[in-house]
Amino acid sequence: MIIQDVINYLEELAPLNYAEDFDNVGLLVGDKTKPLTGVLVTLDTLEDVVEEAIENNCNLIVSFHPIIFKGLKSLTGKDYVERTVLKAIKNNIAIYAIHTALDNALLGVNHMISEKLGLTNKQILIPQKSTIKKLTTFVPNAEISKVRNALFAAGAGSIGNYSNCSFNIEGYGTFMGNDNANPTIGNKNETHTEAETQITVIFEKHKQNQILKALFNSHSYEEVAYDIVTLDNKNQEIGIGMIGELKKEMSESNFLDFVKTNMKTECIRHSAFLGKPIKKVAVLGGSGSFAINAAKAQKADAYITADLKYHDFFSANNQILLADIGHFESEQFTKNLLTAYLTKKITNFAVVLSKTNTNPVNYF
Repeated sequence: MIIQDVINYLEELAPLNYAEDFDNVGLLVGDKTKPLTGVLVTLDTLEDVVEEAIENNCNLIVSFHPIIFKGLKSLTGKDYVERTVLKAIKNNIAIYAIHTALDNALLGVNHMISEKLGLTNKQILIPQKSTIKKLTTFVPNAEISKVRNALFAAGAGSIGNYSNCSFNIEGYGTFMGNDNANPTIGNKNETHTEAETQITVIFEKHKQNQILKALFNSHSYEEVAYDIVTLDNKNQEIGIGMIGELKKEMSESNFLDFVKTNMKTECIRHSAFLGKPIKKVAVLGGSGSFAINAAKAQKADAYITADLKYHDFFSANNQILLADIGHFESEQFTKNLLTAYLTKKITNFAVVLSKTNTNPVNYF
């Protein structure tokens, strides 16, 4: 097994296509073709984490946060970022960051928080836009099943709980090849009319390359006619944040005690109590002030996130209980999620859960 094999597994869980534009995800340091010796999973990559990887004979660090966020103009070891990168390079250790790709994954960061809180009826809080595409192509009637099944096998035609979804219209296509053409049907320099079926399927954008490859490999035409458009349809399986319901409603004070215990946080900063029970809860790991209005719009009783500023708490506007549990605290179980996932995928290599506490915030 090589490092790229682990990357392939990670991108099945959280395709990088869905990471936010501002982010820096993927393989940040190292050679993806190197044989794998072991994987260390961490929330942050620091010098101590690289040392931990060395001690555990792991030449790949899978990190939630990227150690390189902005461009590096030098590598002199003047700060913790440069020192960490230099140490990884010196010891032939690769670093892969997954960050907002996992934030936007259905079974990612916010799913983990929801599980810790025992939420039911979970849904994405803010579905990511422009993640669904539609392919239309034209196929000779004799090849309909072959091409359509190839598209389905490549991942096209899935809508929620349904698969193998397509729409088909019969008609006639015309074409004429020139002297350089090599037509599989008809003759050069003669207009040919062929009974064809128009096939339309939708797919998630990260599957586009594999779906086009399946189309070209299964279609007999030298030049395959097709078009792809991006849809505005909501995709309830890709997006940031999550909203669900507690198994039993709680008072506001009991709810915050419950969150404090289950999320293992030292303290919770919160907006004013409203004197109403908590049942419907929205969550978003990391900095989540931008989603306050989305939580209110979906009638959440409480919204759990981190990094709220002074004026953000006014946004509660007597409509919702806002709870800032801390950035590290909201994301701390992410490395457990990744370790469990990779352990199931990789049975013959060590997947090590980092023991290094990377939280830069201390409480007095």
